[in-house]
Amino acid sequence: MLYVIIGIAVLALDMITKKAAVTALFGTSGIPLIKNVFHLTYVENTGIAFGLLENRRAVFIALTFVILAALAVYLIKTDRRDVWLKLGSALIFSGSAGNLLERISKGYVVDFLDFRLINFPVFNVADIAVCVGAAALIIHFLLDSPEKS
Repeated sequence: MLYVIIGIAVLALDMITKKAAVTALFGTSGIPLIKNVFHLTYVENTGIAFGLLENRRAVFIALTFVILAALAVYLIKTDRRDVWLKLGSALIFSGSAGNLLERISKGYVVDFLDFRLINFPVFNVADIAVCVGAAALIIHFLLDSPEKS
């Protein structure tokens, strides 16, 4: 149940921060929090992760459903339920849901976290959740062997 609460909290945080970004940043050139290092910048991302493969909305929606279905099937079929699997799944589900809801309703995803020090693509809370969730699943698969179940 804790991981469901984490997932809901991450989804809520994603939606709230995107709404705040639209309200505060739309039509501006952004807000530097640390000049030339970290800015808040409004971007409408029609691509997938970090703006890759722009303008393929239907493909991304379908791909998101396939990935979430595969993860759900794995969760149902496996007896191994370590913290990495539960946390990773909760973060991937919530982050994917946050971006999926926007992609369906608006046709794009709002990104606003702009880490300029290394010229990184603008991203959002959902992107962070998916990346951290993927890292947790990698740890799950590396550390958890069938002999441990």
